[in-house]
Amino acid sequence: MIANFRDQGVKAYRAAKLLHRSLETVYRVYRFLAAGHTLQEYCQHYRKNKAHCGRKAIQLPTDEATYIKAKVAQGWTPDTIMGRAERPLSCSMRTLYRLFEWDNFDVRTLPMKSKRRPNGYVKQRGKAGQLGQSIHQRAIDFPNFNREFGHLEADTVQGKGHQGAVMTLVERTSKVEVILNVHSKTATSVTQHLQV
Repeated sequence: MIANFRDQGVKAYRAAKLLHRSLETVYRVYRFLAAGHTLQEYCQHYRKNKAHCGRKAIQLPTDEATYIKAKVAQGWTPDTIMGRAERPLSCSMRTLYRLFEWDNFDVRTLPMKSKRRPNGYVKQRGKAGQLGQSIHQRAIDFPNFNREFGHLEADTVQGKGHQGAVMTLVERTSKVEVILNVHSKTATSVTQHLQV
């Protein structure tokens, strides 16, 4: 498609927009063809480069592979093999689980199944930011906070499959608990039921 656009005289930026591709990708093909190469040569060049991408095959030394196979035959799991530390191994537990998976071993039956995260992964869960009043400011505004009546602690509990939700309000000194059926865990629903 990119070669056809070039043959028709369409500018690279316009072709990139029409094809929903990166401008650099289109420019790369345009430059390659402008240098006198053919489209078939570009495809061969692309396939050759693509073959070098991705994770390299894991090759364990023969003695380590023999040791691991012997332990697996005895019923050991990857975390047991690594955890015993009977001998140093040149791979991590996660790599060992991956090798098990590649050997068509059902890793779901093992006690731990690791999950690979891409480089630069940042955990987002549980980072809601600054919600409400700072605990330091609270100590200034309410010096008798731990002994005064009327301070509530709130929490929300979501149902199975994210269906329904309840909110609990607990008064700190008397431990009186109020449970509200807020139906969903959204800020709008919670605020609406708190104002009733």
